[in-house]
Amino acid sequence: MHARVTTAHGKPGTTDEAIRAVHDALLPAARQQPGFRGFLLLVDRAANRSLGITLWESEADLQASEGADGYYGAQMAKLGEFLAGSPERAVYEVAIREV
Repeated sequence: MHARVTTAHGKPGTTDEAIRAVHDALLPAARQQPGFRGFLLLVDRAANRSLGITLWESEADLQASEGADGYYGAQMAKLGEFLAGSPERAVYEVAIREV
């Protein structure tokens, strides 16, 4: 299993709107992607910062979500009005998963 971690800095006062956008638009789109296995959104309201973690069955599934159809970029564009700058992205192998 692999995870993509996206760190984003939000514009002040937009946290609740951004959470709704993630819940209502990004999460349903993620569920449609092959190999998608889960999602976590962590929010630090005081710092206007968030971490979005998507879990993927394989590295190939994760990479395909960033591929030619532009899924990842399209999802980040939906959040553009809430972001202060460009999000940062990192990919990890999931060594332990307990939920």
